[in-house]
Amino acid sequence: MVSALVIVGMIVAVFVGFNIGGSSTGVAFGPAVGSKLVRKFTAGVLFAAFAFLGAWTVGRNVIDTMSGGIVPAAEFSPVAAVGVLFFTGLALLVSNLYGVPASTSMTAVGAIVGLGLATGTLNEALMFTIVSAWIVAPLVGFGAGAIIGRYVYPRLEARLAFTRLQEQLVQLDRSGTVPRLRLNSNASPRDVVGSLLVLAIACYMGFSAGASNAANAVAPLVGNGSIEINDGILLAVGAISLGGFTIARRTLATVGDGITDLPILAALLVSTIGATIITVLSYFGIPASLAVSTTCTIIGLGWGRASRAVSLAEMATPDPGATAGPSLSTGALSTASEDADKPTGPTVGDLASGEEQPVPEPGETPEPVTPIGEEDMEELTKESLFDPAATSKIVVLWVLTPSLAVVASYLLFSLLL
Repeated sequence: MVSALVIVGMIVAVFVGFNIGGSSTGVAFGPAVGSKLVRKFTAGVLFAAFAFLGAWTVGRNVIDTMSGGIVPAAEFSPVAAVGVLFFTGLALLVSNLYGVPASTSMTAVGAIVGLGLATGTLNEALMFTIVSAWIVAPLVGFGAGAIIGRYVYPRLEARLAFTRLQEQLVQLDRSGTVPRLRLNSNASPRDVVGSLLVLAIACYMGFSAGASNAANAVAPLVGNGSIEINDGILLAVGAISLGGFTIARRTLATVGDGITDLPILAALLVSTIGATIITVLSYFGIPASLAVSTTCTIIGLGWGRASRAVSLAEMATPDPGATAGPSLSTGALSTASEDADKPTGPTVGDLASGEEQPVPEPGETPEPVTPIGEEDMEELTKESLFDPAATSKIVVLWVLTPSLAVVASYLLFSLLL
């Protein structure tokens, strides 16, 4: 019976990793695929390689925390391991049904917390640290995005806008006797540099995804000794990679085809901030959500752009006869309600209209940036920056899914253990 449960646990772990790979590959490499920098197969290869690197290095710290830190490893009986993995897989299902990037990490931890409460073995001090990080990390992402959006992004946009290529950056020239690789003739040096940056950040996000998500697939099995940590990492990354090569093709198409909603420059900034937050937390063994951090960064970036319509003094002393601050109600995350059936990742909603910005030629003076307080509010509205209603829906699901995991896990393990 125990052997059968271990086999079931490994099957569920592969299912969880498979779905993680399907969603995370699109999130990490969607901009690169949509920008014609790499093909979907190449994206799968790169994601698998960097996810393995992230899981094998800092990711084992997260596995240690989730396999024996939150509750003692002895509590992960075969039944408990299968139950925890089941609730983790259920979180992925809920996320896909509602088209919201819910946190697999938070829900997996919630299931383990339910086990700890049912057995009276929960490490409360560690959970306080983890929950504190869950609160601080999104705020850091939002704050960084808001500051960049209000003070930095317009200047970067005026100088570093990238052209969207219509054909692959690197092409195979079959005109000669021996096929050879060549660069897209329409790509300027600026485009090549920008492309390399996009690709580097995509690989960095793959590293971060592996670091934070490997534990979600195998931590309970490592905790009960069914598999060693190194074998667990290989199993998790193998399942994640399988998802990256198969079902990720749909998420890559979704994120890649819709990437005009998030300009390449914005994607670079958001991905760098989100991945850095998760990599730092993973280094300290704290399981956290890449989706939550990057989405909050996008929200902050959009809010920061919208806030340029008024000065800080006007924000502090709003006109009693007018709405306070810029109107932030049209927008960004409205696509979550308008396209309920469309899968979404951390690149939720519109940050800008998606129209190409004029790129200054070398030696040409870039267009002046409109000062804060003098932005055209009508133009900002057209850019669809931020939708509080849709954001509320996302935040509610972020809180609801791990909370339901805690309650359901507690009830299950109270009856079974």
